[in-house]
Amino acid sequence: MMSKDFIVAIELGSSKMTGIAGKKNLDGSIQVLACVREDSSTCIRKGVVYNIDKTAQCLTTIVNKLQKQLKTNITQVYVGVGGQSIRSTRNVITRELSVETPVTQDMVIELMDANRNMKYADLEILDAAVQEYKVDSQYQLEPVGIPCTHIEGNFLNILQRKAFYKNLNSCFEAANITVAEMYLAPLALADSVLTEAERRSGCVLVDLGADTTTVSVYTKNILRHLAVIPLGSNNITKDIASLQMEESDAERMKLKYGCAFTENNEIDNNLKYPIDNERQVEMRKFVEIVESRLEEIIANAWCQVPEEYADKLLGGIILTGGGSNMKDIEKAFKNYTHVDKIRVAKFVIQTINSTIAELNAHDGKYNTVLGLLAKGDINCAGDEYDPNGDLFAGQKVSPLDNNAELRRPRQATEIPAGVVRTAEEIRRAEEESRIKKEEEERAAREKAEEEAREKARIKKENSWLNKAFKGLTNFGKKIIEEEE
Repeated sequence: MMSKDFIVAIELGSSKMTGIAGKKNLDGSIQVLACVREDSSTCIRKGVVYNIDKTAQCLTTIVNKLQKQLKTNITQVYVGVGGQSIRSTRNVITRELSVETPVTQDMVIELMDANRNMKYADLEILDAAVQEYKVDSQYQLEPVGIPCTHIEGNFLNILQRKAFYKNLNSCFEAANITVAEMYLAPLALADSVLTEAERRSGCVLVDLGADTTTVSVYTKNILRHLAVIPLGSNNITKDIASLQMEESDAERMKLKYGCAFTENNEIDNNLKYPIDNERQVEMRKFVEIVESRLEEIIANAWCQVPEEYADKLLGGIILTGGGSNMKDIEKAFKNYTHVDKIRVAKFVIQTINSTIAELNAHDGKYNTVLGLLAKGDINCAGDEYDPNGDLFAGQKVSPLDNNAELRRPRQATEIPAGVVRTAEEIRRAEEESRIKKEEEERAAREKAEEEAREKARIKKENSWLNKAFKGLTNFGKKIIEEEE
């Protein structure tokens, strides 16, 4: 009997979809209980869903395989959001105060709400990272309590095309899989591979994936820039395949002979690499193909680093992802960027206990899904799994049961950094906001009606006719009293 207390995370990658289940131990370590992969090249492109039905089918297969291994139904899963079109943009919200007033928490929330309500054409705000607040002329991270007449909030809004966000939610709905929480995959990855010193002193995290390369820039423990480049290690494979071979053979040659940086005097002009039994390619030509495409990827990644931070990267450049396994990848980045401090993050900083060979290879390919697993804090285990209890048990996922934990719908200001509200959470939050607004409007109407009645009463009491009537009444009472 497997554990009845575990967390499930799913990463939707361009080449593979990965599902992983693990249990958090009291000492902070994570015991991986199961891990499965499915090819996703036919439904996910550049890290985003483009075929909802096939993605839903792939998700169903992932969850069912995990359930069989765990012998337990899965009630909900954690999901990473990433891929093409994700980018960041800066935004400033200001507020002028008529007199010098100490900043309150409500003022800060108003700035955050105003930023969250910004509208971008065809784009959805996934997350808003606070950079700092400007209180009069001073920048502060914690402005509450500081007197000022001017306050502005500086935010880094992380955006994605609305269509991509909608497709992601739709495929989980089609698969009947409840999402416990969505995280921005690049931020979950950063939390699991970067040290606090690197984030504080300034660093660039480059995740070299199959179809995309994600660049995250940090200084003073704050995310300063995020971008996803539509170039990855598959582009190198396709360039090699231009030598008239199958992509599978090109991938094999890349893994066997590919090198990120080769000195000219190390190239043997007489050496040839075998393509198949009959054909060969010169080493120099092969090196040129690989290095040219890799240099393009590095150049595009490096140009994403804002100029004001490029010379302040005391933490250096940290490389991760499957593409970081290429031989001498550090030399290639150092040669182009002239940054001496280069580190390859082969594994996450958390303690992971596993008997699964792929995870124990420590090759950076599972860093993101492990980072998502580490973020989970709600039990995803349901009832005991019975594969023979339903004729279609192998084709569908058990729906969320009544015992599963659910977060209450949170407003934008309550959401931790890196968390993306799911479509269901947004709907529930909007419903709560609608009900709250209706209650406030009803209370306001009742108050206005009460005030109107009171004004009418006062007006009536102060009218000349009412005063004359009161005067006559009092005069009559006085005459009667005198006669008595």
